[in-house]
Amino acid sequence: MQVTDCTVKNALSDISDPDAVIRSLQAALEAAQTEITSLKQQLDWFKRQLFGRKSEKRIIEHPDQLDLSALLGDAPAPTEPEPTEEITYRRRKRKQRNADDVTDTGLRFGPDVPIEVIELSAPQLEGPEADQYEVIDHKISRRLAQRPGSYVVLEYRRPVLRHKPSASLMEVPAPSAVFEGSLADVSLLAGLLVDKFCYHMPLYRQHQRLKDAGITLSRSTLTHYTQRAIELLRPIVDAQWQHILQSKVLAMDETPIKAGRKKKGQMQSAWYWPIYGEDDELCFTWSSRRGSAHIEQQLAGFEGVLLSDGYAAYDRYARNKPQITQAQCWAHTRRYFERALKSDPAAQEALTLIGGLYRVEQQIREKGLEGQKKRDYRSRHALPIAEAFFAWCHQQRQRMDLVNTDPLAKALVYADNHQAQLKV
Repeated sequence: MQVTDCTVKNALSDISDPDAVIRSLQAALEAAQTEITSLKQQLDWFKRQLFGRKSEKRIIEHPDQLDLSALLGDAPAPTEPEPTEEITYRRRKRKQRNADDVTDTGLRFGPDVPIEVIELSAPQLEGPEADQYEVIDHKISRRLAQRPGSYVVLEYRRPVLRHKPSASLMEVPAPSAVFEGSLADVSLLAGLLVDKFCYHMPLYRQHQRLKDAGITLSRSTLTHYTQRAIELLRPIVDAQWQHILQSKVLAMDETPIKAGRKKKGQMQSAWYWPIYGEDDELCFTWSSRRGSAHIEQQLAGFEGVLLSDGYAAYDRYARNKPQITQAQCWAHTRRYFERALKSDPAAQEALTLIGGLYRVEQQIREKGLEGQKKRDYRSRHALPIAEAFFAWCHQQRQRMDLVNTDPLAKALVYADNHQAQLKV
């Protein structure tokens, strides 16, 4: 309120013109009231974010609904805790594991690690000359595999054969590994990626879990496995990305993340850009900045409809690109009116109309409409609702009691400024 205080002091310092003083004080009072109203609205919004419901679904309150606290009356007095019984038991002492247990194949694991033995057959023992071979020994090859919630060592018993006529020895080759010379089974590599990127388990925790299971494997080895496994997936990601760009309609958004350290005690801000195609395919791209340059780079060669929110970077990207039709999401527009509802009940009309658009989309899904039939249905049912919505917005903007700082005024301006994109 520093501006108001200065205005009052200036007005009181010059009382030669009482009318001017009154006008100055009235202007200062109106400015202060406007600022107070705006701050209250911001405070209400922050309270809803902290303590209110996060869902944007409307809850219709019935006037005849009774208050739960009135039905329950006074809370009952706390009861005395029930007596408990003390139970003692013995826990079997865990065997000490030798961290230096090393097998002849270089894979280190303790004696309590389960081993699954897989018997490999020699094709020479099944052919027409099978009687000329005999098994004299077995060679052992091991792979570290993963089962849901546990680890297991796969032990392949490979027959060593002696050719009787020539007395020569031969052995069944070990199964091919994902990486040449690697001790990791494909299930372990898949588990590393799934646990890290789907279940957000860092490699150091996975390393600790391996250690607790009796497996001795360095953390640098896990990092190396993860990096190489990611490279194996790159051709799949590239193919999926190219297929997404062939869509006629793309949805794109951006969300902030913390990645890397900017300086000691402070994380570096970065951005994920999820891009969604027509065939329910989703790719995430990353950038250190939020500008339109990343959009230009990722959508190079794309022609069609781009669905986004009202962020200005999408406007800059679509500007002067006749091959791009920009569309915007009604959910973001609805959010503005949702925030304005508490301060101005008139916002309910906007929410009702937008809800009508959602019902049209639900009917399209229920009817299984596709292609031109879907577009015709929207033209007959959704377009009149959209026209009524923007006509209502234009009417509300003529209200003299709305000021620019009102949440409803901001919602009306947002909707009007993006009318063309919302009607795509």
